[in-house]
Amino acid sequence: MTTDFIARFEADCIPRIVEAIVRLYPHRLQVEVLPGARAGWPARVRIQGKGAPELQRFTYPLDVTLAWDGLEVEALFTANGAKRFAGYLDALPAKLRAWQEPRQLDWSSLSQADPSVLIGGLDFEH
Repeated sequence: MTTDFIARFEADCIPRIVEAIVRLYPHRLQVEVLPGARAGWPARVRIQGKGAPELQRFTYPLDVTLAWDGLEVEALFTANGAKRFAGYLDALPAKLRAWQEPRQLDWSSLSQADPSVLIGGLDFEH
């Protein structure tokens, strides 16, 4: 994947993903953009939150990193890529909810079973 696609993804798409996540849980999450895990890889999004200990479903505070597949990122900048990304943003709330049980994390109590969770190789299907 060329750096051009990565730069476009980081400038055009990542801020919209962050905004969509923050809008779901305003004032409860800290969302930051991390550089790609390696040179030439797309940026990642880290989501953290700490709820009241007595309300936590799991042991650890929320610490989830989302990472997208490079070929999927490149495909966003081909025909129908913009439409596909818009559908992805619309589906993001359901995707986050669907990850709860298999990944043992709880968005409501801002807790998870493991110290950190990486949800990687993501695509833009909805």
